[in-house]
Amino acid sequence: MFVVLPIVAGFLIFFFPHRGNKVIRWYTLYICIVELLLITYAFSYYFQFEDPLIQLAEDYKWIAFFDLYWRLGIDGFSLGPILLTGFITTLATLAAWPITRDSRLFHFLMLAMYSAQIGLFSSQDLLLFFIMWELELIPVYLLLSMWGGKKRLYSATKFILYTAGGSVFLLMGALGIALYGSNEPTFNFETSANQSYPVGLEIFFYIGFLIAFAVKSPIIPLHTWLPDTHGEAHYSTCMLLAGILLKMGAYGLIRINMELLPHAHSIFSPWLIIIGVMQIIYAASTSPGQRNLKKRIAYSSVSHMGFIIIGIGSISDMGLNGAILQILSHGFIGAALFFLAGTGYDRIRRLYLDEMGGMAPLMQKLFTTFSILSLASLALPGMSGFFAELIVFFGLISGQKYLLTTKILITILMAVGMILTPIYLLSMLRQMFYGYKLFNTPNSYFFDSGPRELFVSISILLPVISIGIYPDFVFSLSIDRVEAILSNYFYR
Repeated sequence: MFVVLPIVAGFLIFFFPHRGNKVIRWYTLYICIVELLLITYAFSYYFQFEDPLIQLAEDYKWIAFFDLYWRLGIDGFSLGPILLTGFITTLATLAAWPITRDSRLFHFLMLAMYSAQIGLFSSQDLLLFFIMWELELIPVYLLLSMWGGKKRLYSATKFILYTAGGSVFLLMGALGIALYGSNEPTFNFETSANQSYPVGLEIFFYIGFLIAFAVKSPIIPLHTWLPDTHGEAHYSTCMLLAGILLKMGAYGLIRINMELLPHAHSIFSPWLIIIGVMQIIYAASTSPGQRNLKKRIAYSSVSHMGFIIIGIGSISDMGLNGAILQILSHGFIGAALFFLAGTGYDRIRRLYLDEMGGMAPLMQKLFTTFSILSLASLALPGMSGFFAELIVFFGLISGQKYLLTTKILITILMAVGMILTPIYLLSMLRQMFYGYKLFNTPNSYFFDSGPRELFVSISILLPVISIGIYPDFVFSLSIDRVEAILSNYFYR
């Protein structure tokens, strides 16, 4: 029900009056809120948090000819991303309030993405996982190409080429796992997790999945679509991209690469950590050179994803829990920064930092929220990013897999990346809000954040601070599942 409700409700939008923009907006927001409340209710009353196994399962034969099953289920790991999806999508719908052109199609695409994301995070079948992965691509492509900036067609084409190319490797890996060692092919996650493969074949499968998830995460050098996409997309689309889409790649790395292919993951984990460190430093050092505000924030996303990769590669309880916390933390912070960048653009019609300045006295509420969330992005204590990065550090140091000298070297390099982070974030704030700038172009108009924009900003800020003060809530969701993954496949 949770998977099909948004997209089925979305089809009804096309029966609305063509110019009923207000009705369409309220209807879409209502569907998002109902979906989020239903998910929260089901998890609160029917989900056993101390049980690491799959719960709330559905298992139906969908298409008999292809032997395709509608196989869904939730565990402590998928719980957080699903709640994040509902929360961010609801706020992104509210953020898209100014969209009036082709409003019916725009809001239908938002709801279609909602269904695809919930479906992916709850899939317990490799083929269904692939279908939900692909279902995400078309809405993002249309949202980019129809409601983007001046170079929207270029960025949309680049996005679809990268992600569709990565999807080919995902499909090949899924088919390989399903067909290996069985007279009857099966895409069931549970069956595949208990299947043993020759090491060479497992490595082959692992590389295929890694390429697919590296594009989506993104992992360097397959990241170049991300700054272009964020630079041109409407900020409500950017919220979905930064808050949820990137997390699908990290989710796949844990759910498929780590759970289904543990021996190959043990082999590749040192390389993942090296790539993660390189990503933190590279993106943090490249970001200050970006004149476009949204591209600078996009590179900060690439840098923060490096901590998730290191946590996954650490193969330790603490490191993996830190990676899951960072998935949620950056989902909130990344979505908030793109929303605030977009609301600033609505006022001054400028995206290039060297054309900005002196905005603080004119937009004090925007300045305050932007500053707080930028500090959250640089892992200020008391914010969610601080505990996420700190626990990834501890997870790497306390893990048993690596030598002490290796741990020290990696930690020093991670610290260098963390030192670079305040440089590009604080310089961004200085260029935007301080100094003197006279905006006298006809399209410029000044007023501070309105009630709707302030509501979205505060709604995202509250969980960022709450997790920063009490991160144990997030750990209570995932800790049993993480322990089960590591004990079943790595510590035995």
